[in-house]
Amino acid sequence: MKQLLSVPNILTGFRFALIPVLILLFSMHQTTGIELASFVVFTVAALTDFVDGWVARRYHIETVLGKLMDPLADKVLVTTALVMLIPLGKIAAWVSLLIICREIVVTGFRGLAATTGKVVAAGSIGKLKSNFQYFGLGFLIFPLGVLPVPYQHQTGTVLIYISLVLALWSGGVYAWHLRDVFLETAK
Repeated sequence: MKQLLSVPNILTGFRFALIPVLILLFSMHQTTGIELASFVVFTVAALTDFVDGWVARRYHIETVLGKLMDPLADKVLVTTALVMLIPLGKIAAWVSLLIICREIVVTGFRGLAATTGKVVAAGSIGKLKSNFQYFGLGFLIFPLGVLPVPYQHQTGTVLIYISLVLALWSGGVYAWHLRDVFLETAK
């Protein structure tokens, strides 16, 4: 029970708990105050991703539950933002769809690998992709005109495009590393 209630697992659970709040905020009439609240909730949730991983590694309290739930919470958080920004005209649907499809495929790859006992950890490209996604989404969520940030929306869009390229690249890397598993399961 002690490991279940570890700080990293609590932070991951907190990230899951913030997702319905984010959905509610995105669903409301978008005013500067609501957009700012959405940004704060998204940023706090994204920061828990960095903190929970750091705490788990630093204090050697990584758990099987954490290894499963942490990436799932990240995917749900990013997917929520990607989907909810489409009707607000802040992101193209095709970009969101490609990123979400990549996440589903990679999750499938990991599940297939798990059936053979192989664990596929997130690689450096995937971690870099996540950082670009978080920063890009942050720029897109933050209300325009509050701070004198030139080209804020364009910057967010470029960061998301970079994350898309990295997502597709890292997805290819996962497929390449698992080619033996695919060949073995195809028999």
